[in-house]
Amino acid sequence: MNETNASDAESGDGTLCTGVVTISSSRSLDTDEAGEAVTAALEGDGNEITVREHVGADHDKVQSIVSRLIDRDDVDAVITAGATSVEPTDVTIDAVEPLLEKELTAFSELFTLLAYEQVGSKTVAARTLAGVADGTPIFCLPGHADAVRLALEEIVLSEAPALVELAREEEPDEDGEPTDADVADGGA
Repeated sequence: MNETNASDAESGDGTLCTGVVTISSSRSLDTDEAGEAVTAALEGDGNEITVREHVGADHDKVQSIVSRLIDRDDVDAVITAGATSVEPTDVTIDAVEPLLEKELTAFSELFTLLAYEQVGSKTVAARTLAGVADGTPIFCLPGHADAVRLALEEIVLSEAPALVELAREEEPDEDGEPTDADVADGGA
């Protein structure tokens, strides 16, 4: 399991240390409005960007970068932006989905509802994904800055700290008894 070394989210103050990856073959880090929207929303809410990367729409590169971020002790959550629609180069969902141990299906449903309220039926082409891999929540967002802001402001910023905490809770030992950490936290 991915363990943080006294990360802010684990200490309970709600601050996320986030890995941000934007995926686009037509933009660079300098012209990446979606990545800027992610960064602005996270930092504006008092969170930290641990790593920010940009990569072209290459399945293996996207999967490798996200996998590396999951393994980092200083990353509480991973957010990707871009390459999630239905064009042949939209590979993010396909690259990240195999990494997930648990998918958070309500995220996509809620995002679709909120996006429909803003842009109508155009939202049918917007694919999103959220889940947990090795104790790390991952959110795959569209590459449009407005969609990123919508997802972050309406869902991710309020729910990610709790998801980090839930995903990293101690499991009972093999005989079903709670661990010492469970008892100390009042669980059982």
